[in-house]
Amino acid sequence: MKICILGTGHMGAWLVEELCHDHEVAIFDKNPKKMKYFFNVTRFHKIEEIKDFAPELLINAVDLRHTIQAFNEVMAFIPDGCMLSDVTSVKNDLFEYYLKNGRPFVSTHPMFGPTFANIRELKNENAIIISESCESGKEFFRELYKSLKLNIFEYSFEEHDATTAYSLGTPFTSSMVFAACLKNQEAPGTTFRKHMEIAQGLLSEDDYLLTEIMFNPFVLEQIKKINSQLSYLTHIIECRDSEVMTDFLNKLRKNIE
Repeated sequence: MKICILGTGHMGAWLVEELCHDHEVAIFDKNPKKMKYFFNVTRFHKIEEIKDFAPELLINAVDLRHTIQAFNEVMAFIPDGCMLSDVTSVKNDLFEYYLKNGRPFVSTHPMFGPTFANIRELKNENAIIISESCESGKEFFRELYKSLKLNIFEYSFEEHDATTAYSLGTPFTSSMVFAACLKNQEAPGTTFRKHMEIAQGLLSEDDYLLTEIMFNPFVLEQIKKINSQLSYLTHIIECRDSEVMTDFLNKLRKNIE
């Protein structure tokens, strides 16, 4: 298949590496320096050059804030039957965009990133395929993700954002609150060190990506639940009620079984 990938950041680079051996892959990035280390691909320095390549699949891997803009900029240079694809972590208005565009599309979300996953060994990592996508597109990514031994989940656009609000928004909130409470003090202990490593990894991510994930409309409900449980824990501690504390801890153990 002839595949054009827009954007050669972490996710774009990973897709290039995974696809270039079995497909004819071309890449375009507005920063040409980002493309110089890629092999076995065609590099485009002007977006107009994509027209002669005539891709069958266009994978948009630019950063989240520019996803729709990148689609709009390239639309005049791809064939009518070219399938559109994105790998964004928050889908926002993409479903409406795809419907208005009228082209076949496939939307997915590889649920790993440069901070917490070993891209060389993705066994047991996860990926989401959006159910409203066209069947041929879903099958393409099913085969790709299966070959990498990823766990594959299929959700609608709305279900995706609700699920990522739970699976990303909840731990992200906890890590941000942990970081907000830090002070210049030594804190020996394995648990503290592990939490610190998670917070450091999270805060090394792009600010806009973190902002968009936290601004996912479904995240607010998760934060309200966190606040509610934190208030309850505060009440238990203030009352120094050992029996209620035991009940609370048992509830937590049951939740994580």
